[in-house]
Amino acid sequence: QVVLVESGGGLVQTGGSLRLSCAASGRTFGSYAMGWFRQAPGKDLELVAAISWTGRRTYYTDSVKGRCTISRDNAKNTTYLQMNSLKPEDTAVYYCASTHQAMGNTRDEFDYWGQGTQVTVSS
Repeated sequence: QVVLVESGGGLVQTGGSLRLSCAASGRTFGSYAMGWFRQAPGKDLELVAAISWTGRRTYYTDSVKGRCTISRDNAKNTTYLQMNSLKPEDTAVYYCASTHQAMGNTRDEFDYWGQGTQVTVSS
């Protein structure tokens, strides 16, 4: 069992910033690639960003490129998503997920999921 716990969500105005954190336990954090997903009401789950277990490869969906940065700190078993220049369309529940693979780009590749943290961007 791998347990993932997200934190850092909240309410922010358009143009503001948030840093989401995902704390992992139960397995060696550095052995797994990590991803951040989001789901807005009535919309499909969307991959926002992913990072390889080494941290040497990253992926971002086009809508957040230049505004978001994914990173990880294996010593703290924590993955981060720094979100800047936030827009109302970023409003969603954000989930972190892990995969045993070195890198993952689709939801089916991720094995463990957190409970989610709400991000709301006001206009």
